[in-house]
Amino acid sequence: MKQYTNSGNKDTRSGFGAGLFEAGKENGNVVAMTADLIGSLKMEAFVEAFPERFVQCGIAEANMVGAAAGLAISGKIPFIGSFAEFVTGRVYDQIRQEVAYGNANVKICASHAGITLGEDGATHQTMEDIALMRALPGMVVINPCDYNQTKAATMAIAGYEGPVYLRFGRPGVPNFTSPDQKFEIGKAIMMNEGNDVTIFATGHLVWEALQACQMLEEEGISAEIIDIATIKPLDEEAVVASARKTGAVVCAEEHNMYGGLGELIAGVLALSCPTPVEYINGGDRFGQSGTPAELMKAYGLDAAHIAEAAKKAISRK
Repeated sequence: MKQYTNSGNKDTRSGFGAGLFEAGKENGNVVAMTADLIGSLKMEAFVEAFPERFVQCGIAEANMVGAAAGLAISGKIPFIGSFAEFVTGRVYDQIRQEVAYGNANVKICASHAGITLGEDGATHQTMEDIALMRALPGMVVINPCDYNQTKAATMAIAGYEGPVYLRFGRPGVPNFTSPDQKFEIGKAIMMNEGNDVTIFATGHLVWEALQACQMLEEEGISAEIIDIATIKPLDEEAVVASARKTGAVVCAEEHNMYGGLGELIAGVLALSCPTPVEYINGGDRFGQSGTPAELMKAYGLDAAHIAEAAKKAISRK
């Protein structure tokens, strides 16, 4: 198994803040906007360096989306930031009508995504956001796995023309990918080559998948681990090639069972390469209060559950 070193737990929202600052240095058209959450989105460096390119919208997310669409029409590249629940569900109509329908060059940056928001509970957690954003025509959906990848993805989307949904989180998680990586939108990332089962993982579940890979290796099972950092557009070629190679698949995501990565991959395989598929996700339920680690275990979003799902998928070959 390829070895990855955790350089220290870091929150992915800080990766966004670092990437936004770098994007702002590279392109004078990058504008940042937030709904009263500078600190939570780690925008401080950008705001201090480029105050003339920052707009504090207050707790008025719908207005922020509309203003961002207007700025995009004028040639700016607005990065709008809030909690994932507030910048998707609360303003879905505005995103649909003013951003997606017009193919506006707006970057929707969603912190505190998934269940690992933790103690704030179900009203602030969102497990449905990928489904919402995936359904919008032309919307790119990106869910990076650690600080370094989030920073690289943030810088990459500044150069992409069109609407993007970038999802990241609050808790400190292992930082294990390369600090100097170049993020390529729409490309799956091979983390470990294997022969017996493929584990497609996204976001915080990539590290858990790598830990599951080690557990499986100790039992003589060779797992291929693929990081699906870009959920839409999906790298269908990589998905089909790996499924054909191993003949068994697990899809791991911090999201509702409906409308996320698992359903997407199963649909692709049903058309091109029918394969046994097992799912690791949050089920059809809301979140609850608890520490991120407690919730990941309670909802079956950890390495042990991934390893068991891999063995079940293999048994169905």
